[in-house]
Amino acid sequence: MKRIYLIGFMGTGKTTVGEALGKLWSIPVYDTDKELEKIEGRSISTIFSTDGEGYFRSRETEILKAITDNECIITTGGGMVLKEENRTYMKTNGKVVLLKASIEEILNRIGNDHTRPLLEGDKKEKVSNLYLERLSLYEQAAHIVINTDGKTIQTIINEIDKKLGD
Repeated sequence: MKRIYLIGFMGTGKTTVGEALGKLWSIPVYDTDKELEKIEGRSISTIFSTDGEGYFRSRETEILKAITDNECIITTGGGMVLKEENRTYMKTNGKVVLLKASIEEILNRIGNDHTRPLLEGDKKEKVSNLYLERLSLYEQAAHIVINTDGKTIQTIINEIDKKLGD
């Protein structure tokens, strides 16, 4: 097994699924957002508001490349795919699993979350626009696509396990 990168829009289950896979396979799990917060000593929201999205995106790439374990799961922020450099790096250095969900499902999952700096204002409009902007980038980067709508974590990890074994 190589590195497994979980990509997808916010609210698709990357962190939850990554943690469950890590337990199942007894391998470490790294969340790029959490790793960045540890190194920076501040939240993603604070980084965005203080230094801007450009700074955040460059630090995000540094974090991605700093994780060098051969066998691990890396859960990425929803915008990791925005840079071609990141998409190429992940696709070359592991298996990329796209977790997809409908816009309605995403809104249900993140509706009360106020920690996401890119969703200030009309959440439904922001989610729809960002999702549509990023969808083709997610699909370009992915080796495997899993729809998470209405599925349990166990069902999702079973699908990933099966597709990676094929």
